[in-house]
Amino acid sequence: MAATPHGLSRALRLRGSLGLASMLPLAAGAVLAGAPVLAQEAAPAPAVSPEVSPPGEALARPAKPEPKVLISEVVVKGIEGHPEQERLEIAVYDAMATRPGTQVTRSELQNDLSAIYASGWFSDVRIQPVDGPLGVQLVVTVVPNPVLTEVELEGIGPKTQMPPTLIPDIFAADYGKTLNLNTLQARIGELQKWYADQGYSLARVSGPTRVSPTGVVQLQVREGTVAGVEVQFLNKEGEATNDKGQPIRGKTKPWVVTREVSIKPGDTFNRRQLEDDIKRLYGTGLFGDVKVTLRPVAGNPGEVTIVLGIVEQSSGSLSGGLGYSQAQGVFGQVQLQDSNLLGRAWDLAVNFTYGQFGGLGDISFTDPWIKGDKFRTAFRARVFFSREVPQIFQSQNNGTINTVSDVSNDFFKAPSNATAYNIQSNNNPTGTSFGSISKAEKADPSLNWFNLDNNSIALQRIGGNVQFVRPLNGGNPYKRAPWNVVLGFSGQEVTPMNFGGSVMPYGMNTNNYSNGKTQVKDVICIAYNCAEHNQLVGVRVAATMNNLNDPRNPTSGNFLSLGTEQFFSVGPDSPTFNRLRASYTHYIPVNWLKLFKGCRPKPGQKEDCKQALAFQVTAGTNVGNLPPYEAFCLGGSNSVRGYYDCDLGVGKSFGEATLEYRFPIFSIISGEVFVDGGTSFGSQPNVPGNPGGLLLKPGDGFSVGTGLIVTTPVGPLRLEVASQDFTGQWRFNLGVGWKF
Repeated sequence: MAATPHGLSRALRLRGSLGLASMLPLAAGAVLAGAPVLAQEAAPAPAVSPEVSPPGEALARPAKPEPKVLISEVVVKGIEGHPEQERLEIAVYDAMATRPGTQVTRSELQNDLSAIYASGWFSDVRIQPVDGPLGVQLVVTVVPNPVLTEVELEGIGPKTQMPPTLIPDIFAADYGKTLNLNTLQARIGELQKWYADQGYSLARVSGPTRVSPTGVVQLQVREGTVAGVEVQFLNKEGEATNDKGQPIRGKTKPWVVTREVSIKPGDTFNRRQLEDDIKRLYGTGLFGDVKVTLRPVAGNPGEVTIVLGIVEQSSGSLSGGLGYSQAQGVFGQVQLQDSNLLGRAWDLAVNFTYGQFGGLGDISFTDPWIKGDKFRTAFRARVFFSREVPQIFQSQNNGTINTVSDVSNDFFKAPSNATAYNIQSNNNPTGTSFGSISKAEKADPSLNWFNLDNNSIALQRIGGNVQFVRPLNGGNPYKRAPWNVVLGFSGQEVTPMNFGGSVMPYGMNTNNYSNGKTQVKDVICIAYNCAEHNQLVGVRVAATMNNLNDPRNPTSGNFLSLGTEQFFSVGPDSPTFNRLRASYTHYIPVNWLKLFKGCRPKPGQKEDCKQALAFQVTAGTNVGNLPPYEAFCLGGSNSVRGYYDCDLGVGKSFGEATLEYRFPIFSIISGEVFVDGGTSFGSQPNVPGNPGGLLLKPGDGFSVGTGLIVTTPVGPLRLEVASQDFTGQWRFNLGVGWKF
């Protein structure tokens, strides 16, 4: 018997008329997970007076006060030899209000019993008053819970990603100690919080359902499973039925909606996962609103059906507008588009553009996700017809290369006493590209080789292309994969002509024309092999890596693009060459200028300051028989901005770099300061005919400038001014969207 710290130093005599017969044993004991059970023996019925009370008198009679007994000693039993005996004794004494030397009633002892049981340390508690040598001794007999050794969970879903260290980390402080039900409930609360933080908002953890004698505790988890996903179409007012009470019928195929939902029947419901699914649905651009309802499944507690209320947007559009570009001058554009063709999320667009210097007509088709493909592969196809005035053959200050006609229609044939060579060859007898023509002309001056047509050079292209875009997501279509690969096939026929539409495969710099006599040495071929038509057939392979934090206005992250396109010869006028191109962009978040109030948040406010230092490096080269019109252009609003389009250089290879500082000024206005640089690596003469050299394009240069970016409903509008090197020549630029 443990000696109570509250034992009396001397015997206390019972006072009053209370005897032990009225202090019957009290007991509480239950399964660990249950409520305390109070057991008491039946007391003998008191003697009943033969007198009969008038009606209502008994109700008015005051309750008889409970008898009290004086407690001389409190003794705790049942924990002798327990490794935590002292701790458990203190727990019992701290829970009780009864102290030696106090008078207590049966109700007060019952409260003590409940308090001891509620301390969480014991699976059974009994209180027995016993006559002792010093008076009434209160014997408290307890059965402590076992020592906690392990916690097991039942009901975890197969797809629930629970870290293996979660349970040990939560309960580690309790292992090897007597199980306390109150502490256990607190730990269950931590586990419940983990479920909530991970998005399992329907999950409930209860228990313990069982506690083994060896201290293994089992907890029950009801995570909440998804029975299915249903699509319900709503009108703009959010109603599921029309005026006649009939269900709203949508255009979109239900599988187009459900394939964007990663939660499948049988999966554990996860709120965060569903939120990502809803974002993907909005990202398709097909839906104006998505309302989510969780409908419980009758008879299956914990199961829900996800009901998606879909409000469709109008998918058909007819748009038009006016614009200006250096390549096309003033132009008008008309586009007819259906972004949800046949309800399958297919995008079909017919576009027609006509401007001062050319026109374009094309039909494009996009399937953003080939049905049934687990990689989320996209398919794109396009057929087009275009006529443009290429900037390669133009210069802002040094004239243009205009068309000339071959009057003899026999350019490659020279008189019998002369040897003619290809106009693009560097191995002619005089050591110049055009020596054979000059020699042939001297041999027979009466020959009229060329007449100056003096029209702008135009290129007509008719063709098409298809490509497949696949994210490297490992077969998980819902995984955000930074890498994408592209495989494409293209074919087109290119026809050089004058602005009037007559086929003209030759051109010359009009600045070198004098007295009506064409200087034959300056005549170049516009197309490959001086042909009237070129066929370009190619295969393109590319890869991109994108981990930018914002696709529209990033402030951190990287973007890498690598690509190669191989063109194959399909005839004598079809060139074989390869184009390689790479680009790398890097963003560093900064907070240098604090003009915008979002860059100066008050205490407790979140910073809103899209400010970054941006770098971009781009390079490319062509290997093989390059047609002049496929050379790289340097200069322009998306290149070195101090130069007009293609005015810096025309190279077989090129490299460009940009350093740009972007900062917000007002809510819709941002500023930028930039430095651009570009070089053709001395490859201008390697382009057949050397159009860049004939037009005195420098081939290398840089620009320093600044600009404002205005956010508009159609996208950012860019207003910039930039210098050519450090000269006094400045160029104003108007563009749509950031440069990169």
